[in-house]
Amino acid sequence: MAFQSRLHYEASRIHAAAIYCSDGRLGEHFDDFLQNGLNLPRYDRLCLPGGPGCLASHPQAQIEEQGVASELKFLVDAHDLERVVLIAHQGCAYYTNRLELKEPRLELVQRADLVRAASFIHRVTSLEKIEAYFARNTPEGPVSFEPVRV
Repeated sequence: MAFQSRLHYEASRIHAAAIYCSDGRLGEHFDDFLQNGLNLPRYDRLCLPGGPGCLASHPQAQIEEQGVASELKFLVDAHDLERVVLIAHQGCAYYTNRLELKEPRLELVQRADLVRAASFIHRVTSLEKIEAYFARNTPEGPVSFEPVRV
């Protein structure tokens, strides 16, 4: 028997997308922030390890950068996107493992990468409304979303 969602399909678009890390421990927090904190109930999602970090011109992410840029351009055109939200999160394994960064430099690079990613997105899509946030988590506690100026 097929599973049937209790949610009804809503055909209207809100013309926004979010790019964030695929870390499953934070997925519900990202949804809560985007849906309730930013009032984006049905945003388009681009989730991948490191989220917007792959758009910050790191040599280790050249392939991902090309792929994400292509997908984002498609969504901008096909879904008439007007707004993109970027989220990085504290202690991201993409940064600690793939980019081999450690604190205290880790968060500094992540915040700088949000600025670089916003600039990259503007360059490839011409979108003006790009915003960024850094998600800070506490063990077994709440996750806070701090705005990052881009």
